[in-house]
Amino acid sequence: MEKLIITAAICGAEVTKEHNPAVPYTVDEIVREAKSAYDAGAAIVHLHVREDDGTPTQSKARFKECIDAILKVCPDVILIPSTGGAVGMTAEERLQPTELPIEMATLDCGTCNFGDEVFENTMPLMRDFGKRMMENNIKPEYECFEMGHLDSILHLVKRGQAPGAPMQFNFVLGVLGCTSATVGNLVWMANAIPAGSTWTVTGIGRHEFALAAPAIVMGGHVRVGFEDNLYLEKGVLAKSNGELVAKVVRIAKELGREIANPTEARQILGLKAI
Repeated sequence: MEKLIITAAICGAEVTKEHNPAVPYTVDEIVREAKSAYDAGAAIVHLHVREDDGTPTQSKARFKECIDAILKVCPDVILIPSTGGAVGMTAEERLQPTELPIEMATLDCGTCNFGDEVFENTMPLMRDFGKRMMENNIKPEYECFEMGHLDSILHLVKRGQAPGAPMQFNFVLGVLGCTSATVGNLVWMANAIPAGSTWTVTGIGRHEFALAAPAIVMGGHVRVGFEDNLYLEKGVLAKSNGELVAKVVRIAKELGREIANPTEARQILGLKAI
């Protein structure tokens, strides 16, 4: 079995310091959390950025500032900037990070209810995002919150409207209004992707570690981090993203699966070596 790639989603766009004081806003705080995750065993940092007051932004300049600062202390880490941004942002606003020289970026694969809001990703928007990533030689991580999202992106890839093999999927399970976080649903989605693809699971909230364990056994990969879950265990706030990553490393060790470093993760994902 391939080594396990751990992704750390270090801040997201929704959680705040009121939820957990360790949630990073400033460049220095984002670097601190990226380094804590990297040191604990994360090969990938999934990156949203904030203004210093915590306001989510897709500013190209802010992304560049954070990316440059992270790479100074984690020079080989794989960065996956978000093109999801925050609910309500325009497509062009969300696409700003793709104007930078990046290896990967997220591509959300369909519209869905997102709690009380609607996260809009129409087919024309997805085509535009796919075109941008093909033009800029960026490998997408395809974010699928529902099975219909997987079907939609495979439809676009088949028609050459989004990057194809080797494909990397992230199954985000447990968002209110989307597919629930069960092992059965994870198996259903993992069995539906094209041969030769890789996949990661993101369990939201209390489902984070409950889905990490089956993903490790199934040969998938795991995402953790403050974007998705703020707790190390019930009632215990995590002090850092590194604590969440370290818990996955312990689970993987108990299950007999080794952890991939960034060089090994690039090989698994079909990225160029650096």
